[in-house]
Amino acid sequence: EVQLQASGGGLVQVGGSLRLSCTASGFVLDDYAIGWFRQAPGKEREGVAMISTADSSTYVIGSVKGRFTISSNVAKNTVFLQMNDLKPEDTGAYYCGAARIPPTDWADFGSWGQGTLVTVSS
Repeated sequence: EVQLQASGGGLVQVGGSLRLSCTASGFVLDDYAIGWFRQAPGKEREGVAMISTADSSTYVIGSVKGRFTISSNVAKNTVFLQMNDLKPEDTGAYYCGAARIPPTDWADFGSWGQGTLVTVSS
């Protein structure tokens, strides 16, 4: 059974940094792409970044490019999201999801675990 657990959220001031972790269990990381998603209050969940450890390919959306970096530690079955220069609009619940490779759309991701809350104060 694919299980994911996100952690590392917290309260940070504008311009600060956080590193989120997504720990996977029940599957081999190389068989899946892992994506980070966020959901701001009153808004739909949006994909932020994804990684395929099988070929080390990554993708981040334009609004976080240059500020967020996705990476992985395959030995620990963990994917990270390093978030720098945080802005108030980055506030939300962050989730990680898994998709069989290759994902063709953000909608391919699922197996959501509990999210982790990120609050950026101005």
